[in-house]
Amino acid sequence: MTYMLEGLKVVDAASYLAAPATATMLGDFGADVIKIEAPGGDGYRVLSDSNWQLTSRNKKSICLDLRQEAGRKILHQLIADADVLLTNFLAHQIEQFELEYEQVRKTNPRLVYAHVSGYGRRGPEKNRRGFDLAGFWARTGIQDAMKPYGGAPVHPAGGSGDHVTALALLSGIMMALYDREKTGQGKLVSSSLVASGCYTNGMVLQAAIAGHDRDEVLKKNNGVRSAFSNLYQTRDDRYVMLIIVNTRKEFPGLAKALGHEEWLEDPRFAEFTELQQHKMELTPLVAEAMREFNLEEICKRMDEYDLPYSAVERTSDVIRDAQLIENEVIVKTDSELPEYQWTINSPVNIEGECKRTPTTAPGVGQHSEEVLKDLGLSSESITKLIEVGAVVQG
Repeated sequence: MTYMLEGLKVVDAASYLAAPATATMLGDFGADVIKIEAPGGDGYRVLSDSNWQLTSRNKKSICLDLRQEAGRKILHQLIADADVLLTNFLAHQIEQFELEYEQVRKTNPRLVYAHVSGYGRRGPEKNRRGFDLAGFWARTGIQDAMKPYGGAPVHPAGGSGDHVTALALLSGIMMALYDREKTGQGKLVSSSLVASGCYTNGMVLQAAIAGHDRDEVLKKNNGVRSAFSNLYQTRDDRYVMLIIVNTRKEFPGLAKALGHEEWLEDPRFAEFTELQQHKMELTPLVAEAMREFNLEEICKRMDEYDLPYSAVERTSDVIRDAQLIENEVIVKTDSELPEYQWTINSPVNIEGECKRTPTTAPGVGQHSEEVLKDLGLSSESITKLIEVGAVVQG
């Protein structure tokens, strides 16, 4: 079987999640991904073994001590004929490991050099370490926008900001590869957790730029949100996210689904203009009506009227969702590990193009010797590198 990115050589010299997740998606479409790990392995292994499998499938691992000149030399040999380099090194590490873009491109002018940072490549915080909980969620106002009225910000789902940033970096890489087809030259592409977070939170931030104060609006309405974009509790203590945007068309269906057709005759709601003016008054009525049904009942009733909504699914149900499995969002692996029989697919699909079946993530330095042999090093040279600790063979 052939794959779209077969023959593309990718050096994943990054740690933790955002940039390595980009490399994973390239690997899903057939790229040859070589993961660079420090002695002891990527710190992400320690944080979460299950998520390490998600982020490190379809890769080879070579373990290099970049503090040693011999280790750095191997890295530069790998980069010399690579198509893509991914890294999240801070500025002082880039200098220490001799990975400045202007220097690297002299050796490999076709290289697409992809860099992820927490807070951008310029300014006083360019060397601040960034993790998605801080750089993506907290710094960009997303947590503030999601907090309950009068309450504290909630703890977000870890890693989700990294995955958004990974998609941003993937798009930059593919545009640079497209441009390389025309010019023959690589490019430096970058993204950051804070840039991806601000774009994700763009609607809220753009409203703030226009002078709309979200907190003032909530305060004015005593924390009550619009009836048509709200979270509702059901009789069995489950939740439904309702999102109606065409109220003129869909309000009658909502009233009928909830068993309150009398709302259609209520002077506050009977006409579109009045409905818009009184939608906050409708919120507690919808909430009360929702609590009359259990989740299964209300879903059936809203489906009957083709209303836009979703049940707030439990994590344990999402991974068994037949719709997601049918659409290959959740996919089988070829792993023998009992805890890794299924995994989450990368979200890009291209008609007629196949993705690799996800493999078990490699051990630390599992492919060190194999990668070095592919570079043309002799067995004697490889043994010496291992003996001095510049290379670790898993």
